[in-house]
Amino acid sequence: MKQLHLLAALATACLFNLNAVAQGNGPAAPSELQQRGLSLADATEAQVIAWRRHIHQNPELSFQEVRTAAYVAEALRKMPGIQVQTGVARTGIKAVLRGGKPGPVVALRADMDALPVEERNDLPFKSLAKGDWLGKEVPVAHVCGHDTHVAMLLGAAQALSEMRADLPGTVVFLFQPAEELGPGPVPSGASAMVQAGVLDNPKVDVVMGQHINASGAVGIGYRRGALMASGDMFKISLKGQGGHGSSPWTAKDPTLAAAEIVLALQNIVSQRIDPLDGPTVVTVGMLQSGNRANILPETAELAGTVRSLSARNQKVAHENIRLKAQKIAEQYGLTAKVDIDTGYEVLVSDPEATQTVVKSLEAAAGPNAQAREIGPRMASEDFGAFGRNLPVVFWNLNASPFGDKPGAPNHSPEFVIDEKALRIGVRALVGSTLGYMAARPGKDVTASR
Repeated sequence: MKQLHLLAALATACLFNLNAVAQGNGPAAPSELQQRGLSLADATEAQVIAWRRHIHQNPELSFQEVRTAAYVAEALRKMPGIQVQTGVARTGIKAVLRGGKPGPVVALRADMDALPVEERNDLPFKSLAKGDWLGKEVPVAHVCGHDTHVAMLLGAAQALSEMRADLPGTVVFLFQPAEELGPGPVPSGASAMVQAGVLDNPKVDVVMGQHINASGAVGIGYRRGALMASGDMFKISLKGQGGHGSSPWTAKDPTLAAAEIVLALQNIVSQRIDPLDGPTVVTVGMLQSGNRANILPETAELAGTVRSLSARNQKVAHENIRLKAQKIAEQYGLTAKVDIDTGYEVLVSDPEATQTVVKSLEAAAGPNAQAREIGPRMASEDFGAFGRNLPVVFWNLNASPFGDKPGAPNHSPEFVIDEKALRIGVRALVGSTLGYMAARPGKDVTASR
């Protein structure tokens, strides 16, 4: 069977070369090592789908991924040459595969947590699970695709472990908890894992990851530069003096100030943000005050989010939220407390590192799919935490079950994906790892062992 997969990979490589000659461009032929890696990745497809369906039926919420982590650890321990460390950042896993040849250290990441959402579909492996969310029992489902991320990373680990003797470097597999937790006062899983030291011993040179979606036909979308926006949450608490609706002059009503602050925050993007430095969005999603129409309340609270593709604009937005809330509150004789929780930083896919693996992503997509550069997204992902001091590479894996027609978005109860994309996702992880190692050969990591 493995020989058949190798022959298929060789045939694919020949087709790439013919297209390149005919068109004057196109993906370069994979090296012999990459051809072998892609063949081994293809061989995991059935197992990856089985892993994915089990995880899908057994979802767990952020920092509750106990059974998921145990399932992943059990699968990893069956793979030759992989050392497994559990309980990282509470429920995370760090696994290390040391290749037989010197080379760089590449980390690959998958997030494990599900969402408090009841999925609506007729899948035979549909989730019926319940979980505790903020003290309430809620339905739980993998409607963001993290089940596929875990399964594809297991597939990559399986493929790479089978070629460890010829592997020119070391691979660190990171199974991360709580990506969905932020923004908020408790750090999400990526920050927690960085704080736990997963990028040391061995010292990681680059971190790579992917996120599945149903926005288009099966394929890969990458970007050299800012790919996903920062994600912050702010809360403004106003305190005044209550009174009777018949005599507002005897009170210090926070509702007028709250309304004025909402309008003032809309001016931040139009007046204070440099649009050439990166799009920024300030959104108010909550405004609460009072209990009766004829009673002037003592307090008001509003909350919202800031998203930006520029770290500088993100800072400017934060400064102006505080300034406008404080000054407007003072005008009404109120006090204002402003809390801003930075959940996710801007996810910048390092241009040089991304360029290094572009050909590998093209080869992973193969002749029946596409790998192309895409524009940035205003959605957020905590993967950016891995890029504070290291280059990171991140890409989208398109997997609409309706071909070119988009499916339901991530987090929707109707979110489903085409499982044919999982094979390409495993190929992307394996191929990019080998491509990066080939471009930076010979690093000796024995000192960090």
